[in-house]
Amino acid sequence: MTGTDRVVRRNGGGAPVVRYRAGEREGRPWADRLEVLDDSMDAAAAAEFVRAELPGWVVSADPELGRRLLEQGARPLRHAHTFRRDLRADPPPADWAGAPLRAGLRAVPCDRGPEELLDSWRAAFHPGHVDRFPGDDARALAERIGPLLAGKAIGPVLPSSLLAVDAEDRVVAAAVLTDRDGLPWVAEVFRHPRLGYPGLGADLLRRAIADAADRGLADVHLVVTEGNPARRVYEAMGFVLWQTSLTVIVPEAEDGVRAVGRA
Repeated sequence: MTGTDRVVRRNGGGAPVVRYRAGEREGRPWADRLEVLDDSMDAAAAAEFVRAELPGWVVSADPELGRRLLEQGARPLRHAHTFRRDLRADPPPADWAGAPLRAGLRAVPCDRGPEELLDSWRAAFHPGHVDRFPGDDARALAERIGPLLAGKAIGPVLPSSLLAVDAEDRVVAAAVLTDRDGLPWVAEVFRHPRLGYPGLGADLLRRAIADAADRGLADVHLVVTEGNPARRVYEAMGFVLWQTSLTVIVPEAEDGVRAVGRA
């Protein structure tokens, strides 16, 4: 998933209607953080415009617009909440930095290959988890973990990122922070549940946040899917709800449906 360029779509009269960050997701063009610029347009009319202008696209927008698109046949991908933690007004406690991990574990930089993270990542997002990746291991490496670590998914991996490895040097947990268009972003936090160490992901994240604060970062952000119990953990760590979005796949254009505007 990537997105850097802001695009404005206009109606037939040349007036701006929507604006979004252009990217790619699920192998489709992606209108991320889509905003309606026309104050006179209600959610239903905005959904009609988006459906006509962006058939087959992935669109991330506010929940009301997302629900209208669902009513018009869009397919849901993710209902998510973005959280922010202010590192200056609310600096992390001193004991978050360098806190020891469980016996037999050590924290190392996030510089391993994607294959070394795959087993724990797969186990963490098990069948039934709201963030389970449906593809096989090859697709997971090619579409999720590989691009994430290469800085091609959400942005370059930040040096505050950490892995936890056991006595056999196996990756058992990770906290991966990235630079998403200038915003420090918690891209992944996970641990291998069958290997134990409950709370290890949160331990790593605390250390990573403390390191980010030491490096002078002003804040850090993350996204939680609706229904993910990890939300309670993040809120307890000082993350505050910033915004909510629905991500959907807009239906393909039907016969007789044409674009009602232009870029």
